[in-house]
Amino acid sequence: MNHVIESLQWRYATKKFNSAAKLSDEHLDTLKEAIRLSASSYGMQPYEVFIIQDPEIRKQLREVSWGQSQITDASCLIVFASKTDVTASDTEAYMKNISKTRNIPVENLSGYANMINNAVVQLPTDIKGNWTAKQAYIALGNLLATAAQLRIDACPMEGFDADGYDRILGLKAQGLHTAVIAAVGYRAPEDDMQHLPKVRKTAEELFHTI
Repeated sequence: MNHVIESLQWRYATKKFNSAAKLSDEHLDTLKEAIRLSASSYGMQPYEVFIIQDPEIRKQLREVSWGQSQITDASCLIVFASKTDVTASDTEAYMKNISKTRNIPVENLSGYANMINNAVVQLPTDIKGNWTAKQAYIALGNLLATAAQLRIDACPMEGFDADGYDRILGLKAQGLHTAVIAAVGYRAPEDDMQHLPKVRKTAEELFHTI
């Protein structure tokens, strides 16, 4: 079987983590770089990512996550926080990054900047918030696929009070809102979910070639 497909067959949304098994610094750095290299619309990456390892903070976050054990038992908790607004200042900062990275005069990027401002910045704030959250989910997908390649377990989660996370992590003052989280570590032997067959649509049901 293809190694990529084998890895995706191996992964599942881990419900019980081995709290004694910790990620190596090398593996955590690989996961972080995979997130950093994720695709995003226009390449803007309108989100920030928080690696939560502090036990006391994770206890607080568990209280606003319906008491789910993954929050405290996984090696670390990764919080994807999307920007609540996208402004012309964000576009300007992105153009400066492109200019520096690709050695292009920033004035040569004015057309691209105008396109982003017209397509995104002028949108209503609630629609921009929805757009930024979608970009964070793309990064989550990259995290899950990379973790599977490394045989690291992960559980993407939406079962939490996002406002509670924002409060505990002080995100609102940073113009951020919790979009989605992922517990990352190693499965516990007693997690029965790992032995269940993966349930997905058949290829015939899912794919349509036109």
